[in-house]
Amino acid sequence: MQWQPTASLEAIQARAELYAQIRSFFAERSVLEVDTPVLSQAAVSDPYLVPMISSYSDLGVDSAQPLFLQTSPEYAMKRLLAAGSGPIYQLAKAFRDTETGSRHNPEFCMLEWYRPGFDDRQLMDEIEELVDEVLGCGLIERLSYRELFERQLGFDPHRVELAVLRQQVKQRLDLDLDSDDRDDFLNLLISHELEPTLIKPTFVYNYPASQAALARVDQDEQGQSVAKRFELFVNGVELANGYFELTEADEQARRFERDLARRQQLGYPCHPTDQRLVAALQAGIPECAGVALGVDRLLMLKLGVERIEQVIAFPLAIA
Repeated sequence: MQWQPTASLEAIQARAELYAQIRSFFAERSVLEVDTPVLSQAAVSDPYLVPMISSYSDLGVDSAQPLFLQTSPEYAMKRLLAAGSGPIYQLAKAFRDTETGSRHNPEFCMLEWYRPGFDDRQLMDEIEELVDEVLGCGLIERLSYRELFERQLGFDPHRVELAVLRQQVKQRLDLDLDSDDRDDFLNLLISHELEPTLIKPTFVYNYPASQAALARVDQDEQGQSVAKRFELFVNGVELANGYFELTEADEQARRFERDLARRQQLGYPCHPTDQRLVAALQAGIPECAGVALGVDRLLMLKLGVERIEQVIAFPLAIA
């Protein structure tokens, strides 16, 4: 039985230095470090994220209460924003079931921060500053979702017919996908065909409105409804996912309902959604942008290693 860490002592030291560098970066900008619980009575609604489930047995109660380990600290941090916290960040443990591989461990470290008064473009500027400070990569290219598809695949992903997407997936990935959901095809194309080509640090922004998650929806320069959402890729690795945040409580509640309907359609379990987040939005949350960045992946890039266990002392396999 292996007891030794899979990460070298040099990598463990580099992690400590990275944490100190991140904290210094935000201290210089007067962004408050916060700490929120990893357990919640509600789960993430995203149909494609699988939460880990624990339980709590209270004295005098016959049955244990299920609790969900956070897939990100987003909901709790937004409640702090509604309470008047101002700009905040957190180095948090996050948990996602069924995710394992060279870039995934079910337990991982996430850097999440929120900037009241920022939109998605301004937050990309700040991420660029942090990533350049850590990796020394300089300016980061910015491509819209449309520009990426048009440059690499030759079509507009917002307007292309479903039949064309189906044919593209068949031709490029040799996959007959039985789905009528455009996003299923777009997600396959971007993950298998486009992401691996994004070696140079690149922000991809203005995702399809149907992929908004917790981002607001607006019109782009061509009058197309798009999600004010972006992702950062470095060396073909997704490093960060950010939003110009949705602040409308009613729309948030509708999106929870749509997510649950999608989960039912896919045959996935339906868990309680976070009505405290909806209440916080009803109370009022400032206009803001927020982002989640994978710290383990950032450290992998900094050290030039290929597998996540090289930067995590005890990954799940030997924890």
